[in-house]
Formats: sequence, structure tokens, C-alpha cells
Amino acid sequence: LYLPVVLAGFFWLARWSERYAAGWLALASLFFYGYWNPAYVGLLLGSIAFNYTLGVWIAQAGARQQHRRQRHLLVFAIAADLALLAYFKYANFFLDSLNAVAGSKLSLGEIILPLGISFFTFTQIAFLVDTFQSKVKEFNFVHYTLFVTYFPHLIAGPVLHHKEMMPQFAPAAAYRVNWENVAHGLMLFTVGLCKKTLGADALAPYANGVFDGVQSGMIPTSYEAWAGALAYTLQLYFDFSGYTDMALGIALLFNIRLPVNFDSPYKATSIIDFWRRWHMTLSRFLRDYLYIPLGGNRKGKLWRHINLMTTMLLGGLWHGAGWTYVVWGGLHGLFLMVNHLWRELLQGMNTRWVPGWLSGLLGFALTFIAVVSAWVVFRSPDISHAKVMLEAMFGIHAKPIALDAVLHGHLLLTTDLSGRELVKLLIPALAWVWLLPNSNRLKFLKGSYLLALLQAAVVLYLLHQALDHFGNYSPFLYFQF
Repeated sequence: LYLPVVLAGFFWLARWSERYAAGWLALASLFFYGYWNPAYVGLLLGSIAFNYTLGVWIAQAGARQQHRRQRHLLVFAIAADLALLAYFKYANFFLDSLNAVAGSKLSLGEIILPLGISFFTFTQIAFLVDTFQSKVKEFNFVHYTLFVTYFPHLIAGPVLHHKEMMPQFAPAAAYRVNWENVAHGLMLFTVGLCKKTLGADALAPYANGVFDGVQSGMIPTSYEAWAGALAYTLQLYFDFSGYTDMALGIALLFNIRLPVNFDSPYKATSIIDFWRRWHMTLSRFLRDYLYIPLGGNRKGKLWRHINLMTTMLLGGLWHGAGWTYVVWGGLHGLFLMVNHLWRELLQGMNTRWVPGWLSGLLGFALTFIAVVSAWVVFRSPDISHAKVMLEAMFGIHAKPIALDAVLHGHLLLTTDLSGRELVKLLIPALAWVWLLPNSNRLKFLKGSYLLALLQAAVVLYLLHQALDHFGNYSPFLYFQF
């Protein structure tokens, strides 16, 4: 009921007042967040009020040419945001790490991680820095609250810039129903829902079966290790890009265009290319607000590599309070360093004799293997279990068992999931990510009623299939980050 009521209320109130409509959407977004846990609405509102007030003060200091005060306010505001994030997300992680080293028993008790805290914290840090750089032109509290809480992106992004979001609420056309946006939005929403229910949720039992089996002490075969790694690689992609498609689709119903967050990342032919395609708004945030302020590549090649590694380590830690996330970030930092060094080496060589398709294919294969291997670390409960998986994947200490036995038997003998059934899922899933166009390139067909009706029929059929496979509650993976 939530979406139809909010949508109808928004356009109905807009007949009388655009301000009322924006306020309605902000209140509806707060209700959306509070439906999970009402206690944390106060935390979210407090964070919004704090950052809005500091943003206004930073802008005022800049207008008065009080640059020192402006910088102090920015540092204080960002430090406060990061302190809040550190308490809820990292306090127990650091204490547990300290206890492991010092043998102490320090504890803060159980701390429940507020939903979406990483996303709304980064969104507001971006607002503060943009204000400091005089990129923010509007300071309307209702609009700012809506910018932060807008429910399609609140829980798991995309990470937004104030300048790309708020101007969209200004035109009168934003408060009128646009049927083309409705059609395109419902199509994107359906594609995202299909990714989640038909893709991610179908692959999840296989990924969980293998990783849980390893966690229980079993040694996988090379096939089982690759099966689990590929199942998780595709589950994560369909889950997170599915969420993003649904978010972009819902936003379009309200005539708002959120930034694209995925651009077929598993088609990447290098790690540099991968990070231009995967979680694009986070990559942009890390580049603009961490890598470049650290110095980027302005201080020479050595510092470029140091800054790259620092950025990726912190990017890994952003995903979760665990050493596996840090190591995952470090691996991607190392991959990026090697990628840059390889490009520099090729600049002095004659490579015209190598066919473009061959270099592209080799780059794609190496990139995909590296990404899948890093996802194993990301998914594993600790480094030791990741080591077991990686050793099995690359033929080190793998349990010797025939492929045929795995295909006809059960994965790790711990589940009733057979390898043959997984193959039937992996083939269309890999075909989807490698052969089909990215969802942001899908267009609503205009000019032909026949084609439009055919497209509508396909979308309705896919929606029916997605809802038909909608089983027990299955949370989005990125909610935990």
C-alpha cells in the first residue's frame, strides 16, 4: 500500500502547493525509515538537523570570506559524522581487535547498526564539502530533508550529490504526472525486482551452502569452490544492481532521475574499468572526497599508488566492520596498482601486432577471475575460511573428487542442492551479465502502439514472474553495509 498512497498523495497535494507535496514526500520517507525501527528516526532527524545547520554556517562563513572559520566548521562537521558512524559501525570491531591483541575483555555491549547509516552519512558529507566549495546554491530545510531521506535511495543508495538532486524538485513539471516516466519507471522497477527474486534469491542457497559448509569445517572440491564463488558473485550483483534499478524506477515515478550506479561491471576488461562500472556513485565519492584530497596522482607515481591503496582500504572498511572487508579493499588496491603499472609498461612497447579482440578477451578473463577471487574474501566470515576457498579454487589442497560426482550429488554433502541445478542457474545468469545491455540503456518504446503494447506485455509478464517467485522475506545484501 505504501507506494500507491505516497504517489497519489504527492501528486494530489501538488495541485494546491508544491511545498506541501515536497513536505509530504519527506514525511513519507521518514515514515518509511521508521517502519523498520521508530527509535532511529530521532537519530536520522538529529543527523539531518546537525548537518543542515553546519552547512548553513559554512556557507555564511564563505560568503563573509572567513575561510579559516569555514574550514574549521567543515572539519568539525565531518569529524562528528564520522564519529557517529564509527560508534555504531566500528566500535565493537575495534574493541574486539584490541581484545584479541591485548587479551582484554572490553565491551560496549550489543550495538544495533542503524539501517542505511553509511549511505546517509556519506550523502551528507558530500553536501558539506560541496557547500564548502560553493557548489550548493539552495538551503531549504524541507528540500534538504527530502534530499537525505528520499526513500528510494535512503537505505542502500545511490550516494547522491546535493547539486544533482535538488534542482529536480524546482520545476513545476516535477509535480505533474509524466506517463512516459511512469512507464519507464515501472519497467526499471520490474527489471530490478526480477534481478532480486529470479536471480539473487535463486542463487543465494547455493552460495550459502558452499560458504556455510566451509565454515563448518568441510574442504570443498575445486568445482564446489568455484560454484560457490560464482554463485555469490552473481548473487551480489543481481541483489545490489536489482535494488538500484528498483530505486531508479520508483524515483522516476516521481519525475526524479537518480544517478546510474551500475554499468555492466562484469564486462570490464581491467580493474580500472571495473571500478568505473561497479557501485559508480561510491567510486565517485571515494575519488572526489578521499583520493583527490589525499593528493591523487599530483605528487608522482609513488604517492598515486599510496593514495590508491589508502582509498581502497578505507573503501573496504566502509563496507563493514571486519578484517575481510579491509583485505578485500587491499586486494583491489593492489589490483589497481598492478593495472596502472602494466599500462605504464605497455606505453613503451609496440603492441600493434596483438589483435584488439585478444587483448580485450585476456583483460576481461583476468579481471573477472580477480574480482571473483576478491569476492570470496568479502563473503567469508574470516581470512582462514577465505584461504580454504581460494586454495580449493586454484587447486591447492582441494578435495579430490570427480566432477560427475558433484554434479549428481550434493554440494559439500551438507545440502540437497546439486551442482547440476546450479549450472542451470549459472548459465543464464552469466549470459545476462555478459550479453544483455545494461538496464540503464533500456528505453521506453515510443512512436509505435504495437511495440509499446508488446513491451508492456513483456514487463507485466516479468512482473508476474518476479512476484510469483517472491517467497520468504529475503533482505537485500547491502542493507548490512
